[in-house]
Amino acid sequence: MPVGKRVGAEILGTFMLVFAGSAVAAMAAGIPGIGLGTAAIAIAFGLGVLVMSYALGHVSGAHFNPAVTVAAFIARRFPAKDVMPYILAQVAGAVLGALALFVVAMGKPGPSIAGLAANGFGAQSPNGFEMVACMVTEIVLTFGVALTFLATNERRAMTAHAPIAVGLAVALAYLVAVPITGGSINPARSTAAAIFAGGAAASQLWLFWIAPLIGGALAGVIAPLLSRSPQGEPPEP
Repeated sequence: MPVGKRVGAEILGTFMLVFAGSAVAAMAAGIPGIGLGTAAIAIAFGLGVLVMSYALGHVSGAHFNPAVTVAAFIARRFPAKDVMPYILAQVAGAVLGALALFVVAMGKPGPSIAGLAANGFGAQSPNGFEMVACMVTEIVLTFGVALTFLATNERRAMTAHAPIAVGLAVALAYLVAVPITGGSINPARSTAAAIFAGGAAASQLWLFWIAPLIGGALAGVIAPLLSRSPQGEPPEP
């Protein structure tokens, strides 16, 4: 598959994931009393990954997350030359999704959802969790998502059941993470939210790159050890 098509699929998939998932998360945080809680946020992100994976997985492999791309590379499932194009595409898609949501948010008077459910620790954590707790949470949960992705995929193409498994893994991760960090698991999503939220969300963004990438890297190391072939599959040329 030409790299342009794969990059385009990553932009589109990440756009839809961020727009839909962050819309639910932002409304739950910004408009009290509308009845959206952690479960709704987790379902929204899980369904977003599931649907977009079925729609676009045959094109790009449906990473939609820099941590997943790093995991696939370290596990020797993905070529080095495509790592940065994928990550840039994911960030671009996330920013476009957040921009679209920002436009929607500005169309309603009253409580603002312009923060777009940004992530944070300390005073910015939904329940006041400190930095180390938030970092461990993001590492462990991203590890779980990336490991599920690697265990249910073959090279760049998703297997038939992979979107279901990965979508459920993402939903589970958000169920745990939302009360602690606001739920990142995805540096591209966190970057998009921080751009529009600014302030502390932007200054704390570093954690929501470092922790998920560590989790993804650990999954990339461990996944081949659990497979039938310890060396994993070589990346496609």
